[in-house]
Amino acid sequence: MSEINTQKKISMEKAGRGYYERWRLLKDSIARYGVIVGGLSVIIAVVLIFFYLLYVVFPLFLPASANSISQYDVPEAAQGKTVLLDMEEQNKVAARSTDMGQVVFFDVATGRTILSEKVAIPEGSHITSFSQASPVSDGTVVYGLSNGQAVIVKHEYKLSYTNNNAQIITPSLHYPAGEQVLILDDTGAALEKIAVTAGDNGTTIVAKTADTPQGKGKILLTHFEKEKSLFAEEAKLTRSDSILDMPAAGIESILIDRNKTSLFLVGSDGRLSVFDISDKTNPVLRQHQNVVGANEKITRIAFLNGDISLLIGDSTGLVSQWSMVRNKLNRSELQKIRSFKVSDKAVVAIQPEQRRKGFVTIDADSIMGIYSSTAERELIKQSAGESSPIAAALSPRANKLLVQLENGKINAWDVNNEHPEVSLRSLWQEVWYESYPKPDYIWQSSSANSDFEPKYSLTPLVFGTLKAAFYSMLVAMPLALMGAIYTAYFMVPRMRQYVKPTIELMGALPTVILGFLAGLWLAPFVEENLAGLFLLILTTPFCVMIFACIWQYLPKTLQQRIPDGWDAALLIPVILISGWLAFKVSAPLEMLLFHGSLRDWFKTEWDIGYDQRNALIVGIAMGFAVIPTIFSIAEDAIFSVPKHLTVGSLALGATTWQTVTKIVLLTASPGIFSAVMIGLGRAVGETMIVLMATGNTPVMDISIFQGLRTLAANIAVEMPESEVDSTHYRVLFLAALVLFGFTFVFNTLAEVIRQRLREKYSSL
Repeated sequence: MSEINTQKKISMEKAGRGYYERWRLLKDSIARYGVIVGGLSVIIAVVLIFFYLLYVVFPLFLPASANSISQYDVPEAAQGKTVLLDMEEQNKVAARSTDMGQVVFFDVATGRTILSEKVAIPEGSHITSFSQASPVSDGTVVYGLSNGQAVIVKHEYKLSYTNNNAQIITPSLHYPAGEQVLILDDTGAALEKIAVTAGDNGTTIVAKTADTPQGKGKILLTHFEKEKSLFAEEAKLTRSDSILDMPAAGIESILIDRNKTSLFLVGSDGRLSVFDISDKTNPVLRQHQNVVGANEKITRIAFLNGDISLLIGDSTGLVSQWSMVRNKLNRSELQKIRSFKVSDKAVVAIQPEQRRKGFVTIDADSIMGIYSSTAERELIKQSAGESSPIAAALSPRANKLLVQLENGKINAWDVNNEHPEVSLRSLWQEVWYESYPKPDYIWQSSSANSDFEPKYSLTPLVFGTLKAAFYSMLVAMPLALMGAIYTAYFMVPRMRQYVKPTIELMGALPTVILGFLAGLWLAPFVEENLAGLFLLILTTPFCVMIFACIWQYLPKTLQQRIPDGWDAALLIPVILISGWLAFKVSAPLEMLLFHGSLRDWFKTEWDIGYDQRNALIVGIAMGFAVIPTIFSIAEDAIFSVPKHLTVGSLALGATTWQTVTKIVLLTASPGIFSAVMIGLGRAVGETMIVLMATGNTPVMDISIFQGLRTLAANIAVEMPESEVDSTHYRVLFLAALVLFGFTFVFNTLAEVIRQRLREKYSSL
């Protein structure tokens, strides 16, 4: 009976062991597959993030295209030759102005005439000159007449909707100055050339008159300004006239900028004259400039959007961009900042975009080119038709183009050109922007007006990212690594139980708190105590050395009262006292050595400026954020070095420091290197501290006293303001992709080096 019970007991124990064995194997399988699924999920998530960033960024680099959508006969061809083609914003209605004073509104897609209206021109006179106002999107034009008079007309388009929500665009002519003509020349001389700029507060007209028996032609400047008193119901129109002190002979083109402050006169000899017309009664000649080479002629001239730059096309097929630039004497002068080779034929048409810094050119052989001035890119080059061009019109949104040819046809083109401002050059190289004295790296993505030239250089952002990471690592690495070595190898276990968790707990502090403290407390404090901060770097080691010397000569009984390994805690008050001493003596030291202010001394002696929120503040604040990461990983690596290695080294006669440098650090080097690289990745990707403590100035200055802007902070600041799918939006995603690439390269490099270090020192 006892044998049977024993056998039952043995079988039950075997069954129990089998049950627990199966349960252990099941848990092992669950853990193994859980780790596999988790790891694969992380890899898939990272890959998906990469491809999503690539998906958003990819359209930036797609080529532009232009497709012909229709061709039709010139509407109302009998009404005269075309002097202007114009198009409204919806790309549905276009206008053809003729030399007979007829304005024909027609359907863009089919050429069907919608409205034909005659401009109110006095009997007995005819049109001798014509010009479109600046800005071109205003729709204002001016007709110069044979009797010295002028008529200003504006194309207007009224938008309405039917019951089915279909758009109806009703065109009309409007006379801003009234239907009465404006008398520019009292002698009745014909106006051979004319230009106008109209605005809410006034209108400026410049005209060149023809030679008459009474005398040679002259250049007239007439300005009409509205003055409205506080109690008057209607504005009073005041007029001022002046004659430019310059021969009118040979003047081929006249342009006035939209601010009515600059006048450009183009001569047949290729000379460009620039006048300051801020004072309409006293025009002042600023500059005479040859803008084309010898034996070349200016064939077309137009303002780039914003009227800051001129686009000058010549007889050799070259389009050059000229802009007012400050010279070394701080005077504005016209300089060529870039050029585009269109073809070998003369440029006969230049159509600037109305909202971007791009333009369309057409040469004598009807070769059409679309260019971006900022990116210095040729986006499209193809034939615009079978015969020579007469006129062209680019829609306000730059997505539709009309070209009238000599064969009596109008070609309509769809233009797909979403992101012309972006190129490898504009992103990574110096670009000469309008109103800048020289090419430079600039990030300035938006402004208050539509004439702004976007500046999408990622170089200052990358520079700022690396600068912030460098100074933060400069602060964090010595403190974290030295602290990790001491904590892991020299500190007694009981003290280590308090120190290590405390430092690791620092890593849980939200970075927004650190950024808040850095921006609102640390930055003003350092600004007022800059000398004390630098003095702290000297006084702290000095005071520690003095305390160490004093400690050696203290009585042994007093030294033995401190538990073994706890003597390092005595350095805490020493460091605090040294810090207090440094800031206490900094003020009299500044007064003695630096005439009262170290910041002012840097500026006067070395020309180094000081911004309150700068790289020094970022280095200190972000250094404290990175210290826990580096310390924790490095301390674990050093503490994990096998004890038999250190004991054997000491047994063979090596000193403690020899053991640390020759055995411990080499064995732990893979982990230490991983700690440094992870800390670097943490610094590169930091957002809130650099957002709140740097001033967010995207400048490329290596000075520790200047601000910066990082890729991560730039994305955080500008992403909420960017329009979805706009160029700005996609460039911000490109910045995120660059940041992603940084971290990927750093981590990959760190892993490769870590593996090699592990293989090299694995035999120890």
